[in-house]
Amino acid sequence: MKILVDENMPYARELFSRLGEVKAVAGRPVPVDALNDADALMVRSVTKVNQALLDGKAIKFVGTATAGTDHVDQEWLAQAGIGFSAAPGCNAIAVVEYVFSALLMLAERDGFMLRDRTVGIVGVGNVGGRLQKRFEALGIKTLLCDPPRADRGDEGDFRPLDELVQEADILTFHTPLYKEGQYKTLHMADEALIRRLKPGAILINACRGAVVDNDALLKCLEENPPLSVVLDVWEPEPDLNTELLKRVDLGTPHIAGYTLEGKARGTTQVFEAYSAFIGHPQQVALDTLLPAPEFGRITLHGPLDQATLKRLVHLVYDVRRDDALLRKVADVAGEFDKLRKNYQERREWSSLYVQCSDAQAATLLRQLGFNAVHHPIR
Repeated sequence: MKILVDENMPYARELFSRLGEVKAVAGRPVPVDALNDADALMVRSVTKVNQALLDGKAIKFVGTATAGTDHVDQEWLAQAGIGFSAAPGCNAIAVVEYVFSALLMLAERDGFMLRDRTVGIVGVGNVGGRLQKRFEALGIKTLLCDPPRADRGDEGDFRPLDELVQEADILTFHTPLYKEGQYKTLHMADEALIRRLKPGAILINACRGAVVDNDALLKCLEENPPLSVVLDVWEPEPDLNTELLKRVDLGTPHIAGYTLEGKARGTTQVFEAYSAFIGHPQQVALDTLLPAPEFGRITLHGPLDQATLKRLVHLVYDVRRDDALLRKVADVAGEFDKLRKNYQERREWSSLYVQCSDAQAATLLRQLGFNAVHHPIR
């Protein structure tokens, strides 16, 4: 059995070699000759999986180590009798922590408290739902928009998008990309929406580039409106509009979900799915794969305020690092993908053990996802 894996999937060789012969290949583009005698293909979001790629090949299973699936033609795979699995939620925590890293930077720069802002979350799935819980743990008001969930009657106070646009100081998008249909999200943030945002608003896109109309956004930003913008995803990729990058407050190369934990979850989820597909189900404990973090343990004295939270968050991950790296090379062909391929190891907040003298600080940090304990200073 031969299994092709994206060369940038961590732990893929280690895990899939338990099931057969493993060959690591580039994801953009996948070398066509490597597909000729392969039984399974494991990809990331950079690989377009469709009839053009796989027709006439012996591939029996495709796995994507990503939460999003718009790069995979699932309808054709089903028609061709090819098994498929994604990794829903694998990088949700990473994206949430990316958003916090960006917002805490902007809050410090512009001198505001997050608890005085209203956050509109568009798309309340694995990422949006976790964001909501963490914002609410900090006492930050959230407004939710998720038309599919609202129409299904899911529990939650779901509002129309127009209401979020009118009331939210921060509008953050976490939807799939639907190019047509009742729940179309292509260019959901169009010129009209962008112009209706509150003065001083913050717009964040860390889902799919085309959810925000990049041309319309650039047109609006060229007028120097009172608007801050954080973009991790672009339209198109990898050839992003460098003029737009110059005008956004933070721009990164589609790495919001790129924690080591998130990548490892993606790999293990598709590994477990494929092992079940071939009739040899296996389970993997994530902590058996991950190395010790760079910062293992710190002590926090006193209560947790916003400035202290920012220091803790940026100790683990400071988004400005990736913003600076992208700006240096954005106009050089191929560098966008190189930044992603050679991405510096990044951990999640749970990797940091925080010993707190204040019991409330420890409780709040645990609610936010840190590994925190109360230990009174004697």
